Amino acid sequence: MSATTAERIRTYRGPAVLGLGFRPFFLAAGLWSALAMLLWILLLTGGIDLPIALAPVDWHVHSLLYGFVPATVTGFLLTAVPNWTGRLPVTGTPLLCLALLWLAGRLAVLFGDVLGPLLSALVDLAFLAAVFAVILRELLAGRNKRNLPVLALVGLLFLGNALFHLEAARTGGAYYGTRVGILAILMLIMLIGGRI
Repeated sequence: MSATTAERIRTYRGPAVLGLGFRPFFLAAGLWSALAMLLWILLLTGGIDLPIALAPVDWHVHSLLYGFVPATVTGFLLTAVPNWTGRLPVTGTPLLCLALLWLAGRLAVLFGDVLGPLLSALVDLAFLAAVFAVILRELLAGRNKRNLPVLALVGLLFLGNALFHLEAARTGGAYYGTRVGILAILMLIMLIGGRI
């Protein structure tokens, strides 16, 4: 008889925050949402001047659509995928690297004027690309093709983020990138909500 995923998780001996995918990402999402709200208010009122390449409203939209939401989606998926596939969850150092990549993306957008639009976009996009690769690996290794549509929506979120950066660099706005992000989020909610 093979061990259940829950039994195998119990053998993890590292820091508790890196023991399951939802822990660092739900924590980061909660902290980021509070910090982003505070920064946005300070930016709008002129109380702080940060080297953000985006207009304050666009930065706020980006920080929620492509900062907060991907953290929560990643936390959910890294917790759900082991249950879907029967494989061990991503824990420890690989999970820490994903969390640091998410943080690097937030900082890259926050300091976009210093880094420039291309480097800022590449650092920010690296997180969703890495999440896509990790989830793809787990679904394929677990022979779980049923949940590949969820992965396609992570890819759509990545494309929306890329479009957001491209529009912001070319036009100073991000109309279509915002719409694609909202569409991806709504489709994820419908797809996952329909299964639970």
